[in-house]
Amino acid sequence: MAEGPDNRTALLEEPPVLAPGQTFDSVTDQIADAVLTRPIGLGWLAGLAVGMGFLALLGMAISYLLIRGVGIWGINIPVGWGFAIINFVWWIGIGHAGTLISAILLLLKQSWRNSINRFAEAMTLFAVACAGMFPLLHMGRPWLGYWMFPYPNSMGVWPQFRSPLVWDVFAVSTYATISAVFWFVGLVPDFATMREKAKHPYTKAVYGILALGWRGSARHWRRYEALYILLAGIATPLVLSVHTVVSFDFAVAVMPGWHTTIFPPYFVAGAIYSGFAMVLVLAIPIRHYYGLENMITMRHLQNSAKVMLATGLIVAYGYFFETFIAFYGGSTYERFMMQNRWFGHYAVFYWLLILLNILIPQVLWVPKLRSNTKVLFLISLVILVGMWLERFVIIVTSLSRDFLPSSWGHYTPTRWDYATYAGTLGFFAVAIFIFIRIMPAISIFEMRMLLPEAEVKSK
Repeated sequence: MAEGPDNRTALLEEPPVLAPGQTFDSVTDQIADAVLTRPIGLGWLAGLAVGMGFLALLGMAISYLLIRGVGIWGINIPVGWGFAIINFVWWIGIGHAGTLISAILLLLKQSWRNSINRFAEAMTLFAVACAGMFPLLHMGRPWLGYWMFPYPNSMGVWPQFRSPLVWDVFAVSTYATISAVFWFVGLVPDFATMREKAKHPYTKAVYGILALGWRGSARHWRRYEALYILLAGIATPLVLSVHTVVSFDFAVAVMPGWHTTIFPPYFVAGAIYSGFAMVLVLAIPIRHYYGLENMITMRHLQNSAKVMLATGLIVAYGYFFETFIAFYGGSTYERFMMQNRWFGHYAVFYWLLILLNILIPQVLWVPKLRSNTKVLFLISLVILVGMWLERFVIIVTSLSRDFLPSSWGHYTPTRWDYATYAGTLGFFAVAIFIFIRIMPAISIFEMRMLLPEAEVKSK
């Protein structure tokens, strides 16, 4: 009886993690030379210039805010939370994908993470830095921000630990610290590689300092792997806890539309949803501009798209149960809140977020479209806009229509709201452009670890 083709290959048809034909030297050279020898291109300079322009706008907006106060924003009574808290929640959500890719997928031994984890971790740090600005500026007196920390003082004035805004301080600062340490520890072996390949003495000295004396000995690797796994174990619960604590800003309040137990898992799913969208927004241009199609393969993009599809369905489930709870609970205020979202002043934003977050991403079910980088890039941008609108609707619709009709109001952001938000986008862009210019955007040693696996798959 004649044997047919290998059924496993016919059934799986999954692209390899790393393109065949790669060697230790080729992997090292391709990643390191993008930093050490590749000339600065006009595209990089143009992108940096645009980012610097928006960063200058952020500096101007913050300076004017410190002079005039938060009255330059559109916040009022009763909408005391506006763009600042909307953008805070949005940026924190974007930072979640980096830790998910780095920590959870590492513990699950998912080798496809190795090509995208480095810049995803950097994205996390920069997004958290953008998020941290907004609560501080929203205080009105940002120079007194240290009051939020339990510092020893003779007056016995302590933070109100029953306030979820204080919980945010602890959750976000812990998340930022662990993410920064995890990111730097992962870079140490690559800094040593860059130290050996650098030609300029000053460049070699800088990378040598950052490498912390790394020599690649068995003892170094043993301690490194133990520390890396330990940090991954610490960072994993933070993926769930940080945005859960952020959701408590709303869930522990008694405002219509906020006081619900579905918020923690709903917010975490939304964070991963928007986070992976930002990963694709970064990965696709970096892959194209630096010619990294043999390292960031279609498998990485498709897996990220599948994660977006799964978390998007969880978000849709959250939207459905928000509506179900509002009507099933029998509360007049909750029912009115939902009707206000559908037909009120901000109804266009609600239906737009349904379109952007639920309906349009369903095209990811089609394998052909999921394999198209242009389609993936556009859908990722659509999701980022949709998730920002979701935060806008959650915050503004509940605050503008609370329990007392006599206290109802309307929220309209000012040009300074837009300027501050656009400025943080510029800060994020500048940080990303500088990162990919001075540090390896892909982990060199982790890509080397994939070589035996790539050879087996290619046979």
